[in-house]
Amino acid sequence: MQAYLVALLAGLVVGVVYSLMNVRSPAPPVIALVGLLGILAGEQIVPLVKRVASGQPVTLSWLRSSCGEHILGPLPGRTAVTDQRRPDQTKADT
Repeated sequence: MQAYLVALLAGLVVGVVYSLMNVRSPAPPVIALVGLLGILAGEQIVPLVKRVASGQPVTLSWLRSSCGEHILGPLPGRTAVTDQRRPDQTKADT
């Protein structure tokens, strides 16, 4: 969450500086954001087409693991799951 706040604050500072200098932003924000979303989504088309062409199913879990994190980034409050074992399990249990 901290990274999002820092990014927002940096954007606000740049916006104030642009306004004080009477300069418009380099690209209309909505168009720029839509373009960035298109780039991120477009990067996912090739793996999706490869998966369909190989006859493998495209499941919701595959989309989440392969595409969701890449397009949206790690969402605030989520941590990467590196170990699927429960905390009460030890290596000797497996």
